[in-house]
Amino acid sequence: MNTSLDFIFRRRSVRKFTQQLVEEDKIRAILEAAMAAPSSGNRRPWYFVVVQDRGLLIQMAEAHPNGKMLAEAPLALVACAQEDLSPGAWVQDCSAALENIFLAAPALELGGVWLGVWPRIERVQAISKILDLPENLAPLGIAALGYPRETPPPRTQFDENRVIWR
Repeated sequence: MNTSLDFIFRRRSVRKFTQQLVEEDKIRAILEAAMAAPSSGNRRPWYFVVVQDRGLLIQMAEAHPNGKMLAEAPLALVACAQEDLSPGAWVQDCSAALENIFLAAPALELGGVWLGVWPRIERVQAISKILDLPENLAPLGIAALGYPRETPPPRTQFDENRVIWR
């Protein structure tokens, strides 16, 4: 494992959090990292919903089949897109922003897990309704975030069998 890339290998899915609230300066730093992502034509179609309200987190946990950890997480960032700002590329643009969130989190002593919303229409509708999103925004994914109760060790999942050399 290349130690100069440890910041990437430290990105691990964390589903168990302490109840410690995430400080506003760390939330802003993560949002800055998210918005530093590349986007098609620099159109930046993303919008982020910062969810700290326990009632909303519980509703999201109940609505998302894989989102049970949201009921305990102190924070969720929901990456949404205004699709018409980056037609045909908004999914990639917002995915890059979400990945930046998860790369930044360990540097701030946070952990998290990515919950997919798009393209499952039932998830899109449920999350949109819970968060009262405007019709022009589509939720792509949720970053459940917080201070981890467990910290998995860094790892690489490199598999030479998945590489084609030409």
